[in-house]
Amino acid sequence: MEAVARRKVAAYVCRSCTRQFQRQLRRNYSNSAPRPDIYDVVCVGGGPAGLSLLTALRANPVTSHLRVALVETQDLSKVKSWKLPPNKYSNRCSSLTPTSAFFLDQIGAWEHVDQTRVQPYHEMQVWDGVTDARIEFDWAPGSAPVEGTTIAYMNENLNLTSGLLKRLEELGGVSVFEGAKVENITFGEETEDLDLRQWPVVHISGGKQLTARLLVGADGANSPVRAFAGIDTKGWDYNRHGVVATLEMEGEGWGGEHTKIAYQRFLPTGPVAMLPMPGNYSTLVWSTTAENASLLKSLSPKDFVAMVNAAFRLSPVDLAFMHTQGAEQDDEYSWRLQHTSFNPRAIPQTVVGVQEGTVASFPLKMRHADTYIGERVALVGDAAHTIHPLAGQGLNQGQGDVQSLAKTIEFAVTHGQDIGSIMSLESYVSERYTANHVLLGVVDKLHKLYSAESGPLVPLRSLGLNAVNALGPLKSFFMKQAAGSGTKLF
Repeated sequence: MEAVARRKVAAYVCRSCTRQFQRQLRRNYSNSAPRPDIYDVVCVGGGPAGLSLLTALRANPVTSHLRVALVETQDLSKVKSWKLPPNKYSNRCSSLTPTSAFFLDQIGAWEHVDQTRVQPYHEMQVWDGVTDARIEFDWAPGSAPVEGTTIAYMNENLNLTSGLLKRLEELGGVSVFEGAKVENITFGEETEDLDLRQWPVVHISGGKQLTARLLVGADGANSPVRAFAGIDTKGWDYNRHGVVATLEMEGEGWGGEHTKIAYQRFLPTGPVAMLPMPGNYSTLVWSTTAENASLLKSLSPKDFVAMVNAAFRLSPVDLAFMHTQGAEQDDEYSWRLQHTSFNPRAIPQTVVGVQEGTVASFPLKMRHADTYIGERVALVGDAAHTIHPLAGQGLNQGQGDVQSLAKTIEFAVTHGQDIGSIMSLESYVSERYTANHVLLGVVDKLHKLYSAESGPLVPLRSLGLNAVNALGPLKSFFMKQAAGSGTKLF
């Protein structure tokens, strides 16, 4: 009876209507949206933080199966093949702690960094430009950690980035979208097979769309990923600029080739630091006012060298006067140096030249994101925090973020969790947020403390500096913290 009924019903549907309905079905199917290009991890930003994260994920057998992608606006082929002559150095250098270097070694990237351009240093001389109170960070006998006496490694940022790219190429398995600008980030859509309404979709130039189970923002202080996640930041500008340059010294340093020393003098306008590079080269980071920075960049090489030498030798009053001169600082410095007494072995050797084209500046600011995570979003490096360079910890903070996030993803994969969920990511933010916040606060307070030229703060800070220098165990504690080998406080 059912078969008879079906034949009776079919008799009332004309064949032309049936054919039209079938054509409509085929048309709807052919016009349906293409299947989303889904990745487990999409990282926006091909700097040290983003590249380290992808390298760590690919190098770990637990996470190596994840489908990962990198989006970067630069042409990475040029970065990977970056090379400079032995007597030329980039002006953008960073201090890498032994802990950061060990992590890079664990993921197989350190061996791809050109070690002839990396300079470990073993001592630091830090002093107050107003009172000359001083702390000498050198290892007392028996106080050095088992890892060795290296406080940090000076390295060009491009040398590190190039090494990471070479390691990533060696590992393979990363979809790289270079020269690609992020045009928009939206949420996905719901289809018959998938509900992607809470999944980020990265729209890049050329019309490509990448859907991410976890979207990582390693895209700098003006992070589009952070803006998409609606994560605010707190902080302020210092009204200071960091002047950088590559310097040629009269020698390899007072400690010779095997005991390199870093120097930092706190001036009322900001700290000036000279950090050793291989041979008789050093890199300069001078935090000063925007007006002073503009003057320094306008000077002839001879006058610029005179200003740098003056910054480590002359009084703040003399230095301030030299900043009012439009030119001829070299003559002024030579005259004032004759009337200034100092211990030449307690300061850097004399600067004799500056590498052409390396004098530049950038504004200094402090920023901290309200959180590092959102639903299917995580922030690392400068996208999460920006710090004053006086402690040389910016790159190391980013490496610490990456190490923690990679460990968090590994745990989620091992335990069958969704790597993009808030619950899976909570351990990352709990491990890193407080530690970074404390460091940001300490560095910010140090900047403000040493900006005072007079008043009760000046003798108090000198007393504290001299006290730490006299107390060996306390000084060793601070050195181990600076080297990243001390006990975790948070």
